[in-house]
Amino acid sequence: MPSRGVTIPALSSAGFSLRMPVPEILLLNDGTVWQDPGGPFGLVPRTLWEGELPPEAHGATPMTLHALLVRSQGTTVLVETGLGTKLDQAALAAWGLERPEGTLLDQLARQGVSPEDIDVVINTHLHADHCGGNTRIENGQVVPTFARAKYLVQRLEWASAAQPDERTRNTYLPANFQPLIQSGQMRLVHGDTQVTTGLRTVVTRGHTRGHQSVLVEGPRPILFTGDMASLAVHFERLNWLTAFDAEPLETLASKQRWQAWVEDNQAIIICAHDHYRPVGSLTRSGKRLELVPIPLPQSP
Repeated sequence: MPSRGVTIPALSSAGFSLRMPVPEILLLNDGTVWQDPGGPFGLVPRTLWEGELPPEAHGATPMTLHALLVRSQGTTVLVETGLGTKLDQAALAAWGLERPEGTLLDQLARQGVSPEDIDVVINTHLHADHCGGNTRIENGQVVPTFARAKYLVQRLEWASAAQPDERTRNTYLPANFQPLIQSGQMRLVHGDTQVTTGLRTVVTRGHTRGHQSVLVEGPRPILFTGDMASLAVHFERLNWLTAFDAEPLETLASKQRWQAWVEDNQAIIICAHDHYRPVGSLTRSGKRLELVPIPLPQSP
């Protein structure tokens, strides 16, 4: 596939073999949190970002905790696990978490998927809103939520999480990943990694040093951005960066490469936190790109 910015070679295995020739995709979520707009919009002036939100969201921006279920021929992969169920009341209030559709586990159950059915969990990174559901409390102990699964995260991301600084200490929470190291379920990968026949992770550094996005291959590829582009507008406008990005210029470079790739390959985008336009395709009007909402064609 031609690309102006990104080439995707045959990638090395993460260390285990799974087969998924025709992935089936389903978008789920672990609820919606409400954030001060200064977080998702960073240095973008209010006069610009308020035009992207309904008026009722100007005081606090809704950010949905999207997850992706990928299934094929008996293999089940879960991308992201949300905030999970370990939060106390103070933490729930601080996040402003709402779950009108129940937890991620509730939604999986409605699809007939139990925690024991998950073969692989992919975390784009180890911030708490993306991996909090990796573990849960059982009989007073923190244990892996998905007892049979291998959990994939970039080695560099693990290094950042294991030695947080003052800026990241409150979002890299050991309870979300340390039990997986102890159980032997955490697989630390290095670089772009082929996970299954139709699924791979690609490094998209910037939001964190070890951030990765997820590419689902098929007749029309699907890119789950993670926090490379938390909201649709972040993917449309390269210079719109969040206040949460550890390396803003790296985020800019990652978006530049993948925006070009998505346009060249007519790929579908899934933005990790967009409440209004989570799934879409890029259309160009002159120099401006717009992410137009579309349904997932492979969803049940």
